[in-house]
Amino acid sequence: MIRMREQHINQIRGLGEDEYPYECCGLLLGHFEEDGRKSLVELFPISNAREEEARRRRFLIEPGELLRGERHARERQLDVIGFYHSHPEDSGVPSQYDLDHAWPVYSYVIVSVHSGKAVNVFSWEMQEDRSRFNPEEIVREKLAKEN
Repeated sequence: MIRMREQHINQIRGLGEDEYPYECCGLLLGHFEEDGRKSLVELFPISNAREEEARRRRFLIEPGELLRGERHARERQLDVIGFYHSHPEDSGVPSQYDLDHAWPVYSYVIVSVHSGKAVNVFSWEMQEDRSRFNPEEIVREKLAKEN
């Protein structure tokens, strides 16, 4: 399970729409909780480093950008708890390519974008034997209003 605020879900939707027809990508920063759940605190957007035509179906995070995101997380006492990306004109279901390049434990949030509009947001977690992704429940949290 991953806990996410509505603002983060809306931000991921917006990033997918902004990058359309290309895939957006970035890091999910937050905390791994003792019970195995994850809590998202912040998104760390990263530019898709793929060549232009490939960016429509794939994303690439360069090692230096990943290190920059990890450094940013450490400075804020956060962990990289996963990754997000978009699927332009496709479902929010991970592809075989996604499975081949994923790591266990992390959350993989995918926003499906059709005709420039975000349709849905799903989260996935790789099975421990790396054979497939399993759906991961997104618990939507709202910020308490200040008085």
